[in-house]
Amino acid sequence: MSFASLGLIDPLLRNVQDLNYQTPTPVQTKAIPAVLSGKDVMAAAQTGTGKTAGFALPLLQRLVQHGPAVFSNRARVLVLVPTRELAEQVLQSFIDYGKGLDLRFLAAYGGVSINPQMMKLRKGVDVLVATPGRLLDLNRQNAVQFDQVQTLVLDEADRMLDLGFARELNAVFAALPAQRQTLLFSATFTDDIHAMAAGILRGPVNISVSPPNATASKIKQWVVPVDKKNKPDLFMHLVAENNWEHALVFVKTRNGVDYLAAMLDEAGYAVDTIHGDKPQPARLRALERFKTGEVHMLVATDVAARGLDIDDLPLVINVDLPIVAQDYVHRIGRTGRAGASGVAVSLVCADEAPQLAAIEALIRQTLPREEEPGFEAEHRVPQTSATGQIIKKPKKPKKPKVPQAAPGAMQVLSKKPHPQSGENKRKPAAQRAVAAGKGTSLSSGNPFSVQKPRSKPASKPAAGSLKPAGKPTGGRGKRQP
Repeated sequence: MSFASLGLIDPLLRNVQDLNYQTPTPVQTKAIPAVLSGKDVMAAAQTGTGKTAGFALPLLQRLVQHGPAVFSNRARVLVLVPTRELAEQVLQSFIDYGKGLDLRFLAAYGGVSINPQMMKLRKGVDVLVATPGRLLDLNRQNAVQFDQVQTLVLDEADRMLDLGFARELNAVFAALPAQRQTLLFSATFTDDIHAMAAGILRGPVNISVSPPNATASKIKQWVVPVDKKNKPDLFMHLVAENNWEHALVFVKTRNGVDYLAAMLDEAGYAVDTIHGDKPQPARLRALERFKTGEVHMLVATDVAARGLDIDDLPLVINVDLPIVAQDYVHRIGRTGRAGASGVAVSLVCADEAPQLAAIEALIRQTLPREEEPGFEAEHRVPQTSATGQIIKKPKKPKKPKVPQAAPGAMQVLSKKPHPQSGENKRKPAAQRAVAAGKGTSLSSGNPFSVQKPRSKPASKPAAGSLKPAGKPTGGRGKRQP
């Protein structure tokens, strides 16, 4: 099947050809005719299936063929998205697909000044891509009115609910014309999504190009059990051991993002970060550097999990599992896009067993586990099942009993020196950075609760230099402030 067979007009077909789109994806094959006919749509489509073109191309055609020109402070198509990054990328898609058409497009989101957005809305726009909060801000200031809206698109509706936009979405629904076309796209479907769809869709065409909440079949996924405190060293070990050179890395907190980025930088990797506290221009700049290959590693919180349109991304690393199971689907959806193969590896500690069980229940499969030699978890990760159950926690392996020493031997045992750090089965990542001549400036305030590694192995204490037992040496016993 070709794009021409879907009924698209020549200008759109030329633009699609210029973008080197060969044949429509399954979601495009089903969505484009439905949208062109003016029907409501509810689509379950994974990230990377081409869903943006699935609604953008037919909406551009309807804007050209139907309805009056847009009025001042109005929009004809309204696209709601959860994040600034996705707003920019959806906007760029409309610009690319609509090249040569006499239409105006705008993205509006928070974190930047509202005044330029208000100025651009004075002439009206044919397509307004917006986050819910900023859209309502513009509406309250009379910068945009909704009486000319013909079509509402909810892109990644589940993520908007996850981010707490339910109240804002209901306010937008109440303000829109009752007679409109509504398109709902989501990678995962929860009870809340179904309830919302029932209230805003009228006789929708249901589209499902894969089982709801499924992950792409060409993504190889596995879990590495590890103690939380050892996650940074395991992460650096895996990156070096497997020669991973281009990866999107997800961490739960901003402090964790900064900590891992510092480790990667000290090990010689080109790295950048994205998190909620970073200004929008800096976030877009980091994303662009990663997409062009200027940056090898992009470390991010979940703010970046949606809408990152990155070609040929081979690897996603979850250093922390997401709190919300659906976010796992969106995280690893960055790889294995449009039929390509990809890898998603997750470092999981015992505390994350509930999140792991929820993820496996959502995707309906048990993720294989592969222990990394030298990083075996002391706090064992409970076994889980695809039904979401946490099976009994495995017992720790029994340590061999130490033979009972004779009373006269006690004094000798008490003076036995501790194993030196050079005898460890693995070398801490920060120590490897030192060995590479990079040095280490990582502070002891490690968000993963890792004690600052020594830059050199401790030497064996000289005779007569042992300190009193009540005063431990630095790096042993009680952590130094």
